[in-house]
Amino acid sequence: MASLFRELSLGHSKRDSIPPQLKPPPLSIMLSKPTITTTDIGSPLGQLSDSDLRSTAYEIFVAVFRTSSGKPLTYIPNSNSDSPTNHSTHSPNSPALQSSLTYAAASKMKKALGLKSPGSGSKKIPGSGQGKIRRGLTVGELMRAQMRVSETVDSRIRRALLRIAAGQVGRRIESIVLPLELLQQLKLLDFTDKQEYEMWQKRTMKVLEAGLLLHPHVPLDKSNPTSQRLQQIIHGAMDRPIETGKNNESMQVLRSAVMSLASRSDGSLSEICHWADGIPLNLRLYEMLLQACFDVNDETSIIDEIDELMEHIKKTWTILGMNQMLHNLCFTWVLFHRFVATGELDLLDAADGQLAEVAKDAKTTKDPQCSKILSSTLSSILGWAEKRLLAYHDTFDRGNAETMQGIVSLGVLAAKVLIEDISNEYRRKRKSEVDVARTRIETYIRSSLRTAFAQRMEKADSSRRASKNQPNPLPILAILAKDVGELAVNEKQVFSPIPKRWHPFSAGVAVATLHACYGNEIKQFISSIVELTPDTVQVLRAADKLEKDLVQIAVEDSVDSDDGGKAIIREMPPYEAEVAIANLVKGWIKARLDRLKEWVDRNLQQEVWNPQANQEGYTPSAVEVLRIIDETLDAYFQLPIPMHPALLPDLMAGLDRCLQYYATKAKSGCGSRNTYVPNMPALTRCTAGSKFAWKKKDKLPNTQKRNSQVVTMNGDNSYGVPQLCVRINTLHRIRSELDVLEKRIITHLRNSESAHAEDFTNGLAKKFELTPAACIEGVQQLSEAVAYKIIFHDLSHVLWDGLYVGEPSSSRIEPFTQELERNLLIISNTIHERVRTRIVTDIMRASFDGFLFVLLAGGPSRAFTLQDSQIIEDDFNSLKDLFWANGDGLPADLIDKFSTTVRSILPLLKTDTESLVERYRRVTLETYGSSARSKLPLPPTSGQWNPTDPNSLLRVLCYRNDEAASKFLKKNYNLPKKL
Repeated sequence: MASLFRELSLGHSKRDSIPPQLKPPPLSIMLSKPTITTTDIGSPLGQLSDSDLRSTAYEIFVAVFRTSSGKPLTYIPNSNSDSPTNHSTHSPNSPALQSSLTYAAASKMKKALGLKSPGSGSKKIPGSGQGKIRRGLTVGELMRAQMRVSETVDSRIRRALLRIAAGQVGRRIESIVLPLELLQQLKLLDFTDKQEYEMWQKRTMKVLEAGLLLHPHVPLDKSNPTSQRLQQIIHGAMDRPIETGKNNESMQVLRSAVMSLASRSDGSLSEICHWADGIPLNLRLYEMLLQACFDVNDETSIIDEIDELMEHIKKTWTILGMNQMLHNLCFTWVLFHRFVATGELDLLDAADGQLAEVAKDAKTTKDPQCSKILSSTLSSILGWAEKRLLAYHDTFDRGNAETMQGIVSLGVLAAKVLIEDISNEYRRKRKSEVDVARTRIETYIRSSLRTAFAQRMEKADSSRRASKNQPNPLPILAILAKDVGELAVNEKQVFSPIPKRWHPFSAGVAVATLHACYGNEIKQFISSIVELTPDTVQVLRAADKLEKDLVQIAVEDSVDSDDGGKAIIREMPPYEAEVAIANLVKGWIKARLDRLKEWVDRNLQQEVWNPQANQEGYTPSAVEVLRIIDETLDAYFQLPIPMHPALLPDLMAGLDRCLQYYATKAKSGCGSRNTYVPNMPALTRCTAGSKFAWKKKDKLPNTQKRNSQVVTMNGDNSYGVPQLCVRINTLHRIRSELDVLEKRIITHLRNSESAHAEDFTNGLAKKFELTPAACIEGVQQLSEAVAYKIIFHDLSHVLWDGLYVGEPSSSRIEPFTQELERNLLIISNTIHERVRTRIVTDIMRASFDGFLFVLLAGGPSRAFTLQDSQIIEDDFNSLKDLFWANGDGLPADLIDKFSTTVRSILPLLKTDTESLVERYRRVTLETYGSSARSKLPLPPTSGQWNPTDPNSLLRVLCYRNDEAASKFLKKNYNLPKKL
């Protein structure tokens, strides 16, 4: 509500610079802020001031107060008063207007809020000084005094309302636009002078502008001609007062525009005029009414008559568009705002209690606009509270801890509502996963203690500088350890009991935070140690004592926890001195690994993957990276440390990651099987307009354009087949050298003085874990990329564009096998013999896939007869013979294994159409059940060819060039008879 309540961000007070210690007497100084005025912040309500809003709010209150029975206005002239009446309740002497206020010693509302009576129970007339007692005071008189409205202004408003009632007999007050009617009824003679009249008229026009144009109840289209006309009238009235006579043309135009805009509704059937119920205008007006509940003589107290006064304030809800939830929210804001202005603790407790009501409302509201207001308001309250709580050591001490407890309660409750009832992210999670209060408390504790630690750090540094000329000055970290210990004791005694209501282990969180803060400093100190010195020993001993004190507090605080405090202790890694050397060694390892990774990046960017430039078949960078790793291991075992086996896993893991990184980069951008295999096309034998229409795929040589991975290959010969073979050789070389490196590590360990028997049995500590898998995966990916690139990319002109296109007998497989044989020769001359079989096998598998792709998904340029089946079978045997190579190629059983699918499909090509149709019907029925009896469904394309797969059978029929197939496809799928 900060933005809605004129962005009343209470955290921006000039008094936000809070002194380090806060005693009870100056609490109001610390928390206070002068009454918010329009000069404090930018107003979303144009030029309406607090005074303007207060005057408008009072006019609404009086108007509603005089018609509070809800009956239509009725004019009853009275010689003694200018009061409009509503039957008996509106006569000047009626109870609703003139009855004396009665109140108990303490109202029910004040009792519920825990608030005191003003002046310790004295009954003073607001604004009348200390000596006068309220006797016979009416609600109207009380409200006038509370809102600082003069009797002259009050009398003028009542006269105008009387005239309005006389002219609007039978109409409810909410069905008129009050500012418009007041403009009509009040003339220059009703004011002291012309200047006062003109100022009042301008203010009234601004109210109309705010309620109808700037913040309407129903969103307004800027192009609305009525709104534009009203805007012109209002702007004109700022320069020159308008004539407000009943028959005056300018007034009639104004009335027409105002009533047109005020009569717009959100779809509900109602006679209510919407001129003061748009957000945030309605909230600000209602805030002005609620502020009248505070005693003018004692700004920290709420008047005793609040029950009756509030009852009448709530009667403005219809005009202001308020409801119980918005009332609770506004009242919470007003209480909170007044606490901030005065520092009165009773108001803080009252605001906290009222916020609990808001929390109940938040769980039930479904209105997004209400949720937005709720979110804005609570965010402002939470923001103010957290400015104090995130550095509570600067704000509170032993003397005002009670105030801290109230602010913590307020902040936690606001946060719970914001997160649990408004946040969409929270709703997506299980509530058991998020403990809002506990999380918030931890945030306050950790933030404040970090701030306090930084201040102690600065203090310790000042002490060290002041004593630097003295003999044997204490090192700064020794001074800091002592100060932090004192801070921890004070935290345990003073502050930790406060948040225990929300976090039972708050002291443990506090000392864990201090432990971490000091730990950061001691770690920096340890990382700078070159050799042990007296100062070093002194610092380490002070750190050790501090650590024991902090751990003791944490253990005592967590003794009743489920895990006995283990969770907190886990947050407190020890400061053990022996880790100093280990940290130095780890720094050395990190520097070596960083340099190695930089070297890998630099050299891989410059690497040439050309077989002619790499006579060994693999790249120089692979040889060099292996040499650097070997030298690093030698250097490590020469370090003068007693913990080679203990830190070896760190070094091995880092080297392993570097080699894995090399392997990953070596295969990066080279594509994979899926890069080159085209997507499965739709069925053929179709006209252009059919729902099964053939959508011809881009030619395979242009497949690169569809894959960002392969775009890098265009114009770059780093990704040609020979270059990919060099990459495969390189990864194979690295993989084979890992065993050599691991054997050398064992030799180093045998020569190490600190090695133990278990160091040799723990194989993981001296092995490469990530690199072997990365190399194997890289070889597999690159091998498949080479195979499918050759078949589907490099040879697409003889496979996709040539094989069986047109007449199968004149477009057979020989051109393809000739080109393929030439590529296999290049592969054999380039690839290492240990991985040659794998690549040739992948090429064979890719060629079989391509062959099937031509037969079953070759597009409308291909069709086969029964007689063509023998040609196809002979061609496939030729393709297999190429890889068998008269026994010098791949093993026959391997060829049989990968040709299984093709061999299962070929018999379908020689099966007569009637048998195929019958088999297709039978398989489809088996697959889809009885639903396929009336009409055969179109089976989906899986790409997994199988003689029992409906789609595979249907594709054979689609490519069958005979009359029977055409009739079947035409009848069942409305495919054209001609191919």
